[in-house]
Amino acid sequence: METRDKPLLRALTGESAWPPPMWLMRQAGRYLPEYRVLRAKASGFIELATTPALAAEITLQPIRRFGFDAAILFSDILLLPWALGQGLAYLEGEGPVLPPLRTAADLDALDASRVLPAIQPIVETVRAVRAGLTAEGHAGCALIGFAGAPFTVACYMVEGGGSRDFAATKAMAYANPALFKRLIDLLTAATVTYLAAQIEAGAEAVMLFDSWAGVLSPSQFQMHVTQPSQTIVTTLRQQYPHVPIIGFPRLAGLLIGDYVGRTGVQAVGMDTSMDPALVTTLVPSNVALQGNLDPLAVVAGGAAMLEEARGILRAMRGRPFVFNLGHGIVPQTPIEHVAALVELVRAA
Repeated sequence: METRDKPLLRALTGESAWPPPMWLMRQAGRYLPEYRVLRAKASGFIELATTPALAAEITLQPIRRFGFDAAILFSDILLLPWALGQGLAYLEGEGPVLPPLRTAADLDALDASRVLPAIQPIVETVRAVRAGLTAEGHAGCALIGFAGAPFTVACYMVEGGGSRDFAATKAMAYANPALFKRLIDLLTAATVTYLAAQIEAGAEAVMLFDSWAGVLSPSQFQMHVTQPSQTIVTTLRQQYPHVPIIGFPRLAGLLIGDYVGRTGVQAVGMDTSMDPALVTTLVPSNVALQGNLDPLAVVAGGAAMLEEARGILRAMRGRPFVFNLGHGIVPQTPIEHVAALVELVRAA
């Protein structure tokens, strides 16, 4: 199927189509019983994400069940620091744990030459998903590759895992800007390598997840969120001019317009806190918007979910738009609520 016949890619390249294409962040995951069956077969998350047969099957599961307009690679943003040589473990009930990166010696221990060999299983997953979509008759479904944006990945690397305020990361950015810039520059180049490999393997669009962009001051946001993303977008567009790039600077607030203008992304994700009607005044009309239903509204389901979704649809009619959530779907989400949401959007 040609790109022009895939609803998601048409929206990402500036076409206003109705009903809008849809997919959901973290659409492959623990809320699906078929995912839980496969998860039990792997010793841990890293094995699950780097075993192409398992990761490809998981990527395809929500497409079979719900018929979304996009499959997004089943992986994790922290597999890039893992590929660079930083330790990584996923602990039950605790999430990702890494050795905190705090010194120049810690940074010097990372090796960009490791990335391509390390990500080959992920590249194979992309190839397998692209072939699986064709073989299973999902001709209208596009394949999205992704990576974490440099700042958000740096947050986990410096903190050694998740954090409420990312104090160590921000302290490094302020107190040792040269070291922090070296880290951001390393991640920017490695992200280009990572996303280019996914595109070469068959990804038809890519997305940059900057989940913690909103913890920064405006000047630091410009320096550590916008500038690295601009470099990534510019470099990839030179190599792959027809592959759309979606930015997701979560919690950017009013900075979203400047982010879009400077980075050159063709689409931008709105987080749950954003007012879609306001965002339309900040972002050029040829840039696709994506989002932004609260994942907990889907947990609740019923009239509350449907009314929230209808409000987003009303605000987005007439411009390039991809229906999605404002953050990832959560494990306790009833699958029947997702089915009802799909039915509503398809009937818009």
